[in-house]
Amino acid sequence: MLDAVLIQQCADPSLKPAIIEQFIAKAGSQDPLAITVRSGNRVVLVPKPTTPEEALALIRDNLGRNTVRVGITQYPAGLGIVEAGQLKPEMVESCENIRMGTALFAKVFRIVSKWYGNPTAKEVLPQIMDDAVLAWQTGYFEGVAVFREEDPGQEKITRPATADSKEPENGADSNEDAVSTATATDTVAPDPNKASIRIDLSGIGARP
Repeated sequence: MLDAVLIQQCADPSLKPAIIEQFIAKAGSQDPLAITVRSGNRVVLVPKPTTPEEALALIRDNLGRNTVRVGITQYPAGLGIVEAGQLKPEMVESCENIRMGTALFAKVFRIVSKWYGNPTAKEVLPQIMDDAVLAWQTGYFEGVAVFREEDPGQEKITRPATADSKEPENGADSNEDAVSTATATDTVAPDPNKASIRIDLSGIGARP
């Protein structure tokens, strides 16, 4: 199991540790040097890297012609990269990979949750989680390219989320979690995704 301290120090703060653990268990790897290469639906067998340098060389050799996933979160290596020379060595470093991967998964989760109508019922949240993981693995949800889609509502966490956190009323104390609309960086997203929303993630990972 992934070190809880590593999750606390490196993961995106808008996701509860329980969500991150589920995400990595279902879609990630315990090996920070894990490289998965796919050509369409076919897994390409590649040598297992033993050093960060070997991992980066393997990514560069396959980037642009195959789909490459990297590290603990199986982050999509080609995202936002025009050429292999733009690869960051930190991508195969545990903390940075968790930081990048969980931040991107949080966006994917919000996209899926918005499609469901942003429900808070505990009975629905496991299905949202499963669909978000599938979207992470495939890159698509309901025909939407989730990695390039605009974030429907990025939460800015000002303090650690607690299990009993409640939705603030209008005019709530300034110490409550702030929510802002993400700035559009990709024109793929339709206009409805520009709306600011708040998602209660506290129910995910909770035991009945």
